[in-house]
Amino acid sequence: MGFEIHPQVFEAEDCGKRGWQAGSRFGALATLDTGWSFLKSPRGQERRYSRGVPQNPPDLRLRPALFLDRDGVLNEDEGYVYRWADFRWISGAREVVAAFNRAGWLVIVVTNQSGVGRGFYSEDDVHALHARMSEDLALDGGHIDAFYHAPHHPEAPLDAYRHPDPPDRKPNPGMILRALADWPIDREASLLVGDKPSDLEAALRAGVRGVLFSGGDLAEFLKNEALLP
Repeated sequence: MGFEIHPQVFEAEDCGKRGWQAGSRFGALATLDTGWSFLKSPRGQERRYSRGVPQNPPDLRLRPALFLDRDGVLNEDEGYVYRWADFRWISGAREVVAAFNRAGWLVIVVTNQSGVGRGFYSEDDVHALHARMSEDLALDGGHIDAFYHAPHHPEAPLDAYRHPDPPDRKPNPGMILRALADWPIDREASLLVGDKPSDLEAALRAGVRGVLFSGGDLAEFLKNEALLP
């Protein structure tokens, strides 16, 4: 998984007020009950990925995906974590990623990062932290296939990141829908693990099963739920 490809550019586009069916290289994915639009980043290019999306995946067979919230699921949520020095893995998180890798699942992070919009740190800081996470996971033979982050917030002091209802920010399902459009994912077989009701609402609206993680050891939690492959 060493590729690095520039991600595609999403233009802001009104997709209708009565519902939108998301399409992709892999077919129609989900129907929303509201109008939808993708947001263009302040720099004019979509920079919500920390890893490039492959333009020609070597295997187009549908695979289940494990969608993971970040703060509170993969790492301890200390509030606006963006520096590696402040990052602490949740117990069992690295083992979970490696286990799903071995089972042939895609592993995808979908994380709200309003700290960007609030001016606490930059999108480059987000990408740098995700790169360090990937390096650390590789030591245990694991990898995350893609990171998606939502930097907008309705009350962001930075104009470029202020939006009344950011489509990517959970509980909206935008990040999950992006992943479903970008990757050959078997939606019905996929799973999202989050630590907040907004995570589960986003999963529900994207047609993906969600489970609520309340803390502790992530591997033991999934094992007890009969969800660890």
